[in-house]
Amino acid sequence: MSPVTVSRALAQLAAEGLVVTRPGAGAFRAQARTAPAPAGDTSWQEVALSADGAADLVPRSVDASGVLVSLAAPPPGVIEFNGGYLHPSLQPERAMAAALSRAGRRPGAWGRPPMEGLPELREWFARGIGGSFTAAEVLVTAGGQSALTTALRALAPSGAPVLVESPTYPGMLAIARAAGLRPVPVPVDADGVKPALLADAFRATGAPAFVCQPLFQNPTGAVLAPERRAEVLRIAREAGAFVVEDDFVRRLVHEDAGPLPRPLAADDPDGVVVHVCSLTKATSPSFRVSALAARGPVLERLRAIQVVDTFFVPRPLQEAALELVGSPAWPRHLRAVAAELKTRRDAMTGALALHLPELALPHIPSGGYHLWPRLPDGTDESALTSAALRAGVALTPGRPYFSAEPPAAHVRLSFAAVAGTGEIAEGVRRLRRACDEVLG
Repeated sequence: MSPVTVSRALAQLAAEGLVVTRPGAGAFRAQARTAPAPAGDTSWQEVALSADGAADLVPRSVDASGVLVSLAAPPPGVIEFNGGYLHPSLQPERAMAAALSRAGRRPGAWGRPPMEGLPELREWFARGIGGSFTAAEVLVTAGGQSALTTALRALAPSGAPVLVESPTYPGMLAIARAAGLRPVPVPVDADGVKPALLADAFRATGAPAFVCQPLFQNPTGAVLAPERRAEVLRIAREAGAFVVEDDFVRRLVHEDAGPLPRPLAADDPDGVVVHVCSLTKATSPSFRVSALAARGPVLERLRAIQVVDTFFVPRPLQEAALELVGSPAWPRHLRAVAAELKTRRDAMTGALALHLPELALPHIPSGGYHLWPRLPDGTDESALTSAALRAGVALTPGRPYFSAEPPAAHVRLSFAAVAGTGEIAEGVRRLRRACDEVLG
């Protein structure tokens, strides 16, 4: 076997406590484990964790199930239509490794960075947002999930309503509920959020913030229509509320997309928009470098919350991000991903039309990494998800994407986490068998 295989096997054995490694000496069998200590009684925690106090209008709860669906790796042999990241073959592994190696040799790379992030990296993010944003209005954060958490904590007190798109990203719903917030849905169509319903929701709830994904929305893939962009900002401004713009897949555009609209933040001089963007989706799940951008007093609150929560993003990772985005490999990687995502999207839509015509697909996105087919009326999403897993394909059910009762059954199908178009075709064939079992 290869040295790499041996190294990984020893690392696994060491992690399991079966061997110990001694640099310069070798690997040795670990001493026999002692019997585990008797388990304690933790039942008291059920009372402690539920006693949020009478002042809390919304009980705090942490439900990670909607997030884990796209994070947990499926069993061996199961095709991953539920993934939320690029397949390793699409990740710029060599470029990231080279960037990390160069970053580690930079002067001061292992020292403490500025709390807000490296100035050069903040400047790079600011240029990507456009408009008149400066590096001073950007904070470097540890991934988009962390940035969204900071934003919601800064903008809404516990117990408050917060407006969300419907459907929307389950991880954001989990953040809101964990903070004791009450997500209020505002429906989305093929042109993004509906402005009239957004205005109604602000009037009815007095919510301090609206969270949205104007570009290739998760899960629908919708892009906010040009005529709705100014309306959304005007409605929020008149309500005295913020718009949290989650610009999570701008760098996962498809080859045939054409020019992209600017971020909402680029057209907002009044500080209505708190902008979130990230490098993670276009690189690797472990390359957790993102940014928060805002104008006005809210920026100091965002900064204070981030410092209290995490201090700062590790400097070697920030230095590696600078090395990566400044290298010739970066634009080559983005072009390659754009071409491959279009190929995979077309392969999946073609296979669905051939083998599963009963799944309605009213919108085919030109960016992002998934499709959002509607299931036939009366379909049990859970039953279909279970049947698909038995057939060897992992799906994401639609229910976790809705903060209230869903209008119809859906599934989300990712085409980025699989090995290629051959696996897409096989996955759709397996899904056909699952549908035959559930739908009859």
